[in-house]
Amino acid sequence: MGREEREEESPDHQRGAPDAVHILVHGRGAWALRLGLSPDFRPVQAIQQLQRLMNGHAFWAQDRPLHHLRQMVRNSAVCVTAWRGRSLVGFGRATSDGIYRATIWDLVVDSDVAGRGVGRSMVERLLNHPALASCERVYLMTTNSAGFYQKMGFEINQTQVLMIKTKSG
Repeated sequence: MGREEREEESPDHQRGAPDAVHILVHGRGAWALRLGLSPDFRPVQAIQQLQRLMNGHAFWAQDRPLHHLRQMVRNSAVCVTAWRGRSLVGFGRATSDGIYRATIWDLVVDSDVAGRGVGRSMVERLLNHPALASCERVYLMTTNSAGFYQKMGFEINQTQVLMIKTKSG
């Protein structure tokens, strides 16, 4: 694994169990998708798995092209991935200035492992990563998972307005 990668077990699995989910934390530049799981597993396969995960489990991330996903991963301060064997079952990432602001983006968990602590473990690892741990504020946006994030200490903010400028054309 790259020097900025750490493997950690998800909280509800024993090491070596056939359905164990392994969480990898990937610092900037440590991605082989930021991978390193096995010598015969190529990064192109991993980025394709990320595309399939998003297409299958994230209505807000449908049909993102592979080259955009590669750029997204490259430009993130930290990514976390969840693996069951050689299958990608979770992904999340964050951007950050390292001191004042950070934002968690694109948290997605395969429905086959949802409700087993994988999403919580991924968010905790993002929050504890040095790129986010010292930040004054960590933002995230969600459409239908506010309750999940509130259980983790996030609050609905009534004083700020989310504004969006979309790329036209």
